[in-house]
Amino acid sequence: MDLDVYVTAHRAEWDRLDHLLRRGRGLTGAEADELVALYQRTATHLSVIQSTAPDPALTARLTQLVARARAAVTGTRRASWRDVVHFLIAGFPAAVYRSRHWWIPTAVLSTVLAAIIGWWIGTHPEVQAAIAAPDELREMTRPGGQYETYYSSHPATSFAAQVWTNNARAAAMCLVLGAFLCFPVLWVLFVNMLNLGVGIGLMSSAGRLDTFLGLVIPHGLLELTAVFVAAGTGLRLGWTLIDPGPLPRRTAMAQQGRAAIGMAIGLALVLFVSGVIEGFVTPSGLPTWARITIGVVAEIAFLLYVYVLGGRAARAGESGDVEAADRSAELPTAA
Repeated sequence: MDLDVYVTAHRAEWDRLDHLLRRGRGLTGAEADELVALYQRTATHLSVIQSTAPDPALTARLTQLVARARAAVTGTRRASWRDVVHFLIAGFPAAVYRSRHWWIPTAVLSTVLAAIIGWWIGTHPEVQAAIAAPDELREMTRPGGQYETYYSSHPATSFAAQVWTNNARAAAMCLVLGAFLCFPVLWVLFVNMLNLGVGIGLMSSAGRLDTFLGLVIPHGLLELTAVFVAAGTGLRLGWTLIDPGPLPRRTAMAQQGRAAIGMAIGLALVLFVSGVIEGFVTPSGLPTWARITIGVVAEIAFLLYVYVLGGRAARAGESGDVEAADRSAELPTAA
């Protein structure tokens, strides 16, 4: 295609669209119809130029023009409480449900890894000696030692806020770093499982594994599930970059990326609940069985939320993506 000839043939249409956009709301009915038609034609022109004779300056100009025209044609929409409710009862649980084939294997493999690390440390004194000196190990694992006092080392409110912030940051890292071909997500997962495995190994070697699990399970079930969901979503995002499927890579990444942003918001709420449990329930004077029961109930409630509400919404076509009207316009692809 001769780009100069193409530009000469359609420049008048682009200039006319720009003129109508500058006039804003003072358009007649016929001019509004003309604006819509010019918007559609200009979007097609942009697609043709991008596909056959990409010119950076011209592409930038037409992209801006199409974006302005789309805003004028579709209008702007403000978020409302209805959007929040829809996100909580359909969008977020559906996104988690749809990604279950990623985060469930991630959870299983990660848990197995933590168990193996714990067994290895717990049964090999030389490994324990490489972690810390014997006196330091005794201080960490003794009754009233560091593993137990950690959860009551700060006031419950500030501790819960700190835990929530740290966990939300880890989940966000898994979601965002997934675009880097999955490797950073695997590293974040490994570090988390290593820390858990060290605790399991050291406390089991001291004969106090039941105490450790009684401290970790109340908040850890929901907390780790949220981390696994974030990691699975990040891995799915990274794999989309490698294999976008039938969609163009940019379109597939945009869809998964928008869903991941929504997941980050939803998981922050889940981790808030986990942080409250860790700050107020884990260090409380409740019996171990009561603390574990609270953690198990919270975990079951989340799974029911995902599989009942999320499954129903997913079967109805919900994907966790933003509404169609809020997405960037998909330009037709030139043959």
